[in-house]
Amino acid sequence: MKVLVTGAAGSIGRVVTAGLAARGHLVTGLDLVPRPDDADLAGSTVHWPTVHLPTVDWLSVDCTDADAVAAAFDGRAFDGRAFDAVVHLAGHPGEAGLPDSLSSHLITTAALLDAMVEHRVSRFVYASSNHAVGRTPRRDRVGVDARPRPDTFYGVAKVAAEAVMSLYADRYGIDAVACRIGSFRERPATMRHLSTWLSHGDCVRMVEAALTAPAPGFAVLYGISANTRAWWDLEPGRALGYEPLDDAEEFAGSIRSDPDDDLDAAHVGGMFATAEFERPALDRVRAVGDGQ
Repeated sequence: MKVLVTGAAGSIGRVVTAGLAARGHLVTGLDLVPRPDDADLAGSTVHWPTVHLPTVDWLSVDCTDADAVAAAFDGRAFDGRAFDAVVHLAGHPGEAGLPDSLSSHLITTAALLDAMVEHRVSRFVYASSNHAVGRTPRRDRVGVDARPRPDTFYGVAKVAAEAVMSLYADRYGIDAVACRIGSFRERPATMRHLSTWLSHGDCVRMVEAALTAPAPGFAVLYGISANTRAWWDLEPGRALGYEPLDDAEEFAGSIRSDPDDDLDAAHVGGMFATAEFERPALDRVRAVGDGQ
C-alpha cells in the first residue's frame, strides 16, 4: 500500500514508518519538522533490520493547514504520487487548553479526512488514546462499548476526532479505525504499564491490521500488547486481525512498586485523571489593574 504517515518524526511515527516500510509498504512521512537522518530513523528499526530507509519519502507540512494538506494530496509536493491510506499520528501528546487540543487533534483529523474525500482515499488509521475513556474507574476490563469518558482536554479532543471519523465513515464510506493507544514504550517501567503497555513490534502489527482489515467501516480498538493484566479488551482488535505477541508480564520482576501506584490505578487514564491535570478550558488574559 502507498501510505501517508503523519507525525512521522515522533516517537510512534518513527517506529511505524520504519515498520511499515520493512513490511513492503510505500511510505511517505509527513511532519512539521524536516526528515530525520537515516541514523535517527534506523534507531526505530530494531525489529525490522532489513528496511531500506531511503525509500521513505518526506513532506514537511502543518496538518492544521487544510490548504497545505490538500496540496500534499494533490501531488504538487512529491511527484504526483497518490495514497491508498493515511495513518494519522501527528498531534501534541500531552495536555493543553481546549482550543490548542482541538486544533492539534480534531482540526488535523478533519483536514486529512477532507483531503481524503477529495482524492478518493478510503482508509484512515488514527492514533486515538486510552484517555478518551481515561476517567473510567478501574474495575472491570473496559470494552469499546464504554461511553466516552475523557480525563483531560487531550482526551476530549481524541473523542471529538473519533466522532468526526464516524461521521465520515457514514457520510462518505471511509474505513476509519481509531486505535486507542495505551503506553507506547520500548519496555514497561511502572506497575500501570504492566496493564497498558504497547510494544514497538505490536504497535506496527496493530497499524498494519487496521490498514488491511476488510471493510471495517468505523471501528475502535485498544492499542495495547497481549498483557496478562490488561485493563482493556483486545477482542475488537483481534476481530480486525490485530494479534499482539508481546506481554508486559515478562518485565514484572524488574518493576518496583511506587507510592503513587494506587492513585495511578484508580482510573484507566492513570495520573491524567488526577487533580494534577486539572486546568481551565480557556486561557484568559486579565487586564492590568483590574483588582484581581
